[in-house]
Amino acid sequence: MILIGPHQIDARAMLAPMSGVTDLPFREQARAFGANLVVSEMVASEELVTGGKQAWEKAALDDGAGIKILQLAGREPKWMFEAARIAQGEGADIIDINMGCPAKRVTSGLSGSALMRNLDHAMSLIEATLSAVSIPLTLKMRLGWDHDTINAPELANRAQCAGVTMITVHGRTRQQFYKGKADWSRVRDVRSAIKIPLVVNGDISDTSSAQDALRQSGADLVMIGRAAEGSPWLIGEVDAGLREQSASVPVSRKIEGLQKQLDRSLSFYGDHIGLRMMRKHFSAFVRNEFDGNAELRRQLCQNDTAFGIFDVLERLKTGSRLAA
Repeated sequence: MILIGPHQIDARAMLAPMSGVTDLPFREQARAFGANLVVSEMVASEELVTGGKQAWEKAALDDGAGIKILQLAGREPKWMFEAARIAQGEGADIIDINMGCPAKRVTSGLSGSALMRNLDHAMSLIEATLSAVSIPLTLKMRLGWDHDTINAPELANRAQCAGVTMITVHGRTRQQFYKGKADWSRVRDVRSAIKIPLVVNGDISDTSSAQDALRQSGADLVMIGRAAEGSPWLIGEVDAGLREQSASVPVSRKIEGLQKQLDRSLSFYGDHIGLRMMRKHFSAFVRNEFDGNAELRRQLCQNDTAFGIFDVLERLKTGSRLAA
């Protein structure tokens, strides 16, 4: 059990924020499968304030029980201040600031992990956000911009002193993107620099890798990102595994979860975009559960009708032969 501000967190594993992946329909299914802690997609602060439709879709919070965490990104204190006020007003329980995204479209705008090149400016964003709200603030970062500037411990310590209540560190630099292997042992330097809860992120895909990441980093819990795509049950499975409990999900139940996610995606986005948003999840599901079966992937990812996809999933769930 850890504390994030006034919130008692009973979780050992949490879902990472991933643009285009961890949308509201996906997060709702992750919760249904036992994830106690999930984070919204990264939301651009200026776009949220100026009323961008996509920003508001990314910022949508579920209506169910559980702590609601909304992640903001930005480069100007005024937009972070205003966006944080909006987030709190919309019902967010915790705001997370993104200083870890390595995508060029983000870093070229001096947001995400680019902020680790100027810690004074990074701190100005943290302080502006803290001054805007009464809810807890957390921070996600990388080890540093590159291997010559591993400054995560310094940024984490400064953030803690300012009032940030939890730190998440992806065990790579920005310049690594997702290449090589996440270095969980380097995250231990952050553990030595702070007393607040620490989350380790990067290359965690099952209970075994989660155990290794916790042991090497000294973190309190793990954050799972890319491995969860197409597998909203994974967070709950790993969380249970870290408690030495079994939470194996039958394939039929997984398919049922995807059916519910598809139905929610269609109602949330409309048919055209809703189908498109699901294709990455279907592709990952087939890769993980059916050895990348090309015909099954075609039937799920190239089908233009929701009815047709529901039919494929139902046949798959009941063990019926799929149509050629």
